[in-house]
Amino acid sequence: MSPIDNTLILTREKLDEAVHVFIKRLDIYSPADREKIIAALEWARMLHKEQKRDSGEPYIIHPLRVAEILVEVKMDPTTIIGALLHDVLEDTEVEKSELSAKFGEEVGRLVDGVTKIDDMNVGGKSSRKAASLRKMVWAMVDDIRVIFIKLADKRHNMKTLQYVQEKERQMRTARECLDIYAPMAGKLGMQALQGELEDLSLKYLKPETYTQIQEHVILQTEERKQFLEKIQGDILQAAEKAGIPVKVNYRAKHFYSIYRKMKDRGKDLREIYDLLGIRIICKNSVACYTMLGVLHSLWAPVSGRFKDYIARPKPNGYQSLHTAVITDSGHVLEIQIRSQSMHESAEYGIAAHWAYKEGKTPEQIHPESLSVVRQLRTLREEGYEDAKEFLEAIKRDVLRYSIIVYTPKGDPIELPEGATAIDMAYHIHSEVGNHCMGAKANGSIIPLTRPLENTQTIQILTSPGARPHVNWLKHVRSSRARSKIRAWLNSNESGIIIDRNIVARRKQPREEDKSIRKTDQLPEKEPTAANTETQVRDKSKVGISIGSERNLMIQISKCCSPSPGDKIIGYISRGRGIVVHKPDCPNLKGITDFEERRIDVEWETASSRFTQRFRIHSRYTSDLFSAIEGAIRKHRGHLISGSLEETERGELEGFFTVEMESIDDFRKISRSIRSVPEVLSIAKVQSLQNRSYS
Repeated sequence: MSPIDNTLILTREKLDEAVHVFIKRLDIYSPADREKIIAALEWARMLHKEQKRDSGEPYIIHPLRVAEILVEVKMDPTTIIGALLHDVLEDTEVEKSELSAKFGEEVGRLVDGVTKIDDMNVGGKSSRKAASLRKMVWAMVDDIRVIFIKLADKRHNMKTLQYVQEKERQMRTARECLDIYAPMAGKLGMQALQGELEDLSLKYLKPETYTQIQEHVILQTEERKQFLEKIQGDILQAAEKAGIPVKVNYRAKHFYSIYRKMKDRGKDLREIYDLLGIRIICKNSVACYTMLGVLHSLWAPVSGRFKDYIARPKPNGYQSLHTAVITDSGHVLEIQIRSQSMHESAEYGIAAHWAYKEGKTPEQIHPESLSVVRQLRTLREEGYEDAKEFLEAIKRDVLRYSIIVYTPKGDPIELPEGATAIDMAYHIHSEVGNHCMGAKANGSIIPLTRPLENTQTIQILTSPGARPHVNWLKHVRSSRARSKIRAWLNSNESGIIIDRNIVARRKQPREEDKSIRKTDQLPEKEPTAANTETQVRDKSKVGISIGSERNLMIQISKCCSPSPGDKIIGYISRGRGIVVHKPDCPNLKGITDFEERRIDVEWETASSRFTQRFRIHSRYTSDLFSAIEGAIRKHRGHLISGSLEETERGELEGFFTVEMESIDDFRKISRSIRSVPEVLSIAKVQSLQNRSYS
């Protein structure tokens, strides 16, 4: 048993009481289903009887609490059984065949899927984390209930994280939760769980900030209690007069969302006023709209703050009316209006659709209608072989902040922040992307390469003669669009190679140069733009040759290790393909016939804007990367590449490449990053350059 002071001592009597309470909650299930769940509980209890948690509790309390969380949202019996047994394959001698024989193949697949998702923070190795995330995605796509169990498992582990003695392990677990599990809960529409996981992560990653926000919110709630109760009474009175039965409650915002507002707006906690909000629950959607009119007759609405997610739900299924009003006292108050069924969906997300009803089978439920499941399925079909590359694709396409745009028919499409009409075209279909030649946003023509804005209605214009251009890779943000563009270029353009984020172009023919043989022309020139990292898949179709050497691949030289943003130069090496160096690499001097074998190369992200590579050294902090991203976005920059590694001393060191409109922007970005208390130093790695390619 752990010797720490706050060890939990759970007596047999208290454990029996916890089991009794759990069994009482199973009344919603049929007698036959209850019997199966209780049998699974007893078997799990027997298998884990000698095991202890870090808290000193009997281990069975963990699967019991995980199952309890899922009973709260009325998950089906198979999921509850899977939750009770989710650790038996990993922590006991039981084999999958025995588990399946005892409780069925479906339970066996669920538990096996959860087991394959290793703790992504173990050892702190990004390769292991990436591989584990890929397993999680595969399991989710096969059966979405795997992630329900894993999220419930993560919630209970985060609630008992104080009993883990190693500070470093606490930090890694909290960071993993904030980076992976909380966003995944959000994408599944499970807002309550997402907020809880974010707050629990903040508690360990930024304990002082968490305590400060917590104390401030408690104080504000007490101070504004009388005001909020009056608002509540006014709404109830107005609703009764209009003949609309409603429930009204006020709530504090999640601490992490307050923290994000402080960071994004660059404000002190005392300058954030919208800490509390009102929620109104109506009978149906018609009553929601009627109630909206009642509110706007009571108080003046704030211009631009109304959002109708009932008529246009979010891709995760979220529905609600959002508005903000100016009350009689001059306070701006945020209000949400939704029906009871919308509220359940908002709290529990897609899990609400698995709510247990006798006679309801999984075949009647279609989680593939959810945007995140379709995104994950698409990524799986792309066939990423490199686990780290897959991790980046997941973060970029699924877990990062996104926008919602609409088709002319009103169908919502979720795209990564900064996505263009090209991304949307490839989201619809690869052939739409390959032949897109223009776009309209809310009826007005826009460039294909302009970043789309949230809630726009986008129409894609196509032409049989249109085709992808290599420079589209500098504009797109989604992995699907990048993959499809590269596939087309591989099949149809033999004059280029795209690999390792580098575009290699065959030199124009010279009369005296007989060593390089062309088979085709380069794509026509497109306007330059910014961003993206990608990799060609079908390498066998690349048609560059020199002498007898064909289908050359690109390698980054290890001697000078060029990174995105550095000047680069390439040459065709016998037997090794195209090798890329920095122009000032001393090893180039020793290469014979270099000029004859030289080839033009550039970064996919090259543009006419300014780029700067810089080095960061800081004390350990979990959100340094997001702070740097925020500083760059704030000053109109774009992060091309970045990495952070933990040093042996427990500090952070990283290298970043940023693209900007002007030289002055980097000075502003640098000042903003230096304002992060943990940052010890920031230094340029190379001089600022204007990079323009034709």
